[in-house]
Amino acid sequence: MISATKLKSVDFYRKIPRDLTEASLSGAGLSIVAALSMMFLFGMELGNYLSVSTSTSVIVDKSSDGDFLRIDFNVSFPALSCEFASVDVSDVLGTNRLNITKTVRKFSIDSNLRPTGAEFYSGAVANAVKHDEEVDEESVEGSFSLTEKNFDKHVQQFPVTVVNFYAPWCSWCQRLKPSWEKAAKIMKERYDPEMDGRILVSKVDCTQEGDLCKRNHIQGYPSIRIFRKGSDVRSDHGHHEHESYYGDRDTESLVKFLESLVESLPSQSQKLALEDKSNASVNAKRPAPPTGGCRIEGYVRVKKVPGNLIISARSDTHSFDASQMNMSHVINNLSFGRKVTPRAMSDVQRLIPHIGSSHDRLNGRSFINTRDLQANVTIEHYIQIVKTEVMTRKGYKLIEEYEYTAHSSVAHSVDIPVAKFHLELSPMQVLITENRKSFSHFLTNVCAIIGGVFTVAGIFDSILHNTMRMMKKVELGKNF
Repeated sequence: MISATKLKSVDFYRKIPRDLTEASLSGAGLSIVAALSMMFLFGMELGNYLSVSTSTSVIVDKSSDGDFLRIDFNVSFPALSCEFASVDVSDVLGTNRLNITKTVRKFSIDSNLRPTGAEFYSGAVANAVKHDEEVDEESVEGSFSLTEKNFDKHVQQFPVTVVNFYAPWCSWCQRLKPSWEKAAKIMKERYDPEMDGRILVSKVDCTQEGDLCKRNHIQGYPSIRIFRKGSDVRSDHGHHEHESYYGDRDTESLVKFLESLVESLPSQSQKLALEDKSNASVNAKRPAPPTGGCRIEGYVRVKKVPGNLIISARSDTHSFDASQMNMSHVINNLSFGRKVTPRAMSDVQRLIPHIGSSHDRLNGRSFINTRDLQANVTIEHYIQIVKTEVMTRKGYKLIEEYEYTAHSSVAHSVDIPVAKFHLELSPMQVLITENRKSFSHFLTNVCAIIGGVFTVAGIFDSILHNTMRMMKKVELGKNF
């Protein structure tokens, strides 16, 4: 066996007898400073060990959501009627989807963006509206012309007033005019307004009565509206409660529809029986938008290629005056991909403060077409989208979100103005990975702190002690 003497010979830390050592005030001061320094550096190292660092890399997009991107939006248009508001999608691959309704909801709003009622339902879209094929050459004037001065008087005088709001330049109005006038003449002969007094078939020229048409929120021509006595609320901030006719426009269909309105007047029971009997008449008549604005919300799924999201006024049976269209809007929400909950976002932002700062860049911004811009103004947004993923060191995905930059502009157009969102998706994605220091690295740094401070303090103590001894020797030499 190895003797105790031989074991002592390999001792790295040989001891000096205590009576051979000498304590000093300078040494005590340096020891306190060294101890405080060790504690301070240990705390900093512990904080650094507990903190989370990240590394950022750019890789080819390997999205788990496949080849499609979901776009959630909520946009308010103070001057676009829900009656004609349309959401369209197109891309460079040839996809062209018009008037998306399945995932889109519309709510009527006033000019101050305040809601004015329940959700607006546009109803089924007719494939084609029938018109008279043969038009009599003889001019027939059967409808009564209404103006700003006599409109309210006649609407309140007759139980039912049917009004054709039209513009002479409108091609659809020109096709409707012969059948409308003919149907009006037939109804006048059957139900004389002066003798019978139950229905008045009339018309309003919106090029001459612009204020009257704006008051009734007419944006497409022709617009056939049904006013019932006592149901139109004119004092409630310009809100109106009446119905629109969307059915066929040939003489026979118009007369049949007008007859149903008259026959429904005597009693409510008879009205219900007629509604049950004639589904076509019911489907052709729906409530008109109470105000001239619309809030459009919902989502669409688009391919991950350059494309456009377009919101505009669209109809296959109406014409629009581009000079009267105003596509001013307020973007309440615009986001891409899966929705990230506020709690998940706040948790990630504790680790990565800059994350999520650009995923809602347009939210709450207003784009108002002022009079300085004049008419026919299309408001365009150019959006570049980049996907960002945050991963833990174990491969767990914390969040997956799309951030974007946006540049907006206005442009004058010869066509009907629109609100257009140009979408440009990056083929790359940003990958942020969480990095944590190992415990062994932490222990190594702690040992380095303790040993380093102890060694440096010992060097300073030795220098200070030897300096003080030399000064004492010099003083003793002078005294002698």
